[in-house]
Amino acid sequence: MVVDTPELRDDVREFLTSRRAKITPQQAGLPAGRNRRVPGLRRTEVASLAGMSVEYYSRLERGNLAGVSEEVLESLCRALELDEAEGAYLHALARAAASRPLPRKRAQAESVRQSLQATLDAITAAPAVINNGRGDMVAANTLARALFSEMFISSPRRPVNNARFVFLDPRSTAFYRDWSKAADDTVAILRTQAGKDPYNRALSDLVGELSTQSEEFRTRWAAHNVRQHFTGTKRVRHPAVGDIEVTYEVFDVSTDADLRLVVYTTQPSSTSEDALKLLASWTATEAQTGEDLSTHP
Repeated sequence: MVVDTPELRDDVREFLTSRRAKITPQQAGLPAGRNRRVPGLRRTEVASLAGMSVEYYSRLERGNLAGVSEEVLESLCRALELDEAEGAYLHALARAAASRPLPRKRAQAESVRQSLQATLDAITAAPAVINNGRGDMVAANTLARALFSEMFISSPRRPVNNARFVFLDPRSTAFYRDWSKAADDTVAILRTQAGKDPYNRALSDLVGELSTQSEEFRTRWAAHNVRQHFTGTKRVRHPAVGDIEVTYEVFDVSTDADLRLVVYTTQPSSTSEDALKLLASWTATEAQTGEDLSTHP
């Protein structure tokens, strides 16, 4: 059964037009010409680069990816110079257009099995969390709750959600040393997840909530930028121990398709390592006194 919803067509159209607008004729090896009324490439130029008719490309850009072959998608990826994340997103949109729509999920995972929590708790030298597809911090070890204490303090809702923290909580601008990058990455990761799972109700509800309450989110969401979430860095300013830069690695939890294990580490012999060790010592003291760092302002 072919899926054809206005929302999906809008996502396809806006993604393709935004990618086309980012490429100059010079980048594509084409003459610039005169009287260009649109930024980036014209439809005729994309069609030529992709080896298809203008009529066929125009149909695709109107949002109709139903029945498109892998070869056509790959031609589009090359013509629009899509990176790996953008290409994966385009393929995800095409799969969504060609598949039977599933009932919208009412919620994503909000808790973990006891064995998964025990695995987190066994990681004592590094912060470690389990996130679901929309950025809920479903579970965390003690050091992660301490590292992200600002997020836990600010929200009475559980599980805490990174996107809500970034866009709806003023604490986030002090916590993330490069707030703009954190905001860009957060939206790009959500946009990527939306392409993989376009009928997820919990995810669409979150996007709707953030869109109505944050101009910063709306602007970024409209840009249709995507990114893959395997590894990266976070630069934070912890209110207790100061600046920390951590590298994270993301691992799929094989038995739970929507859950990911994220482990944060610091460079050896760095000031960030010293700060994290100080935070670990503090959390150990807190644990002995029966207090919880993540509940204190």
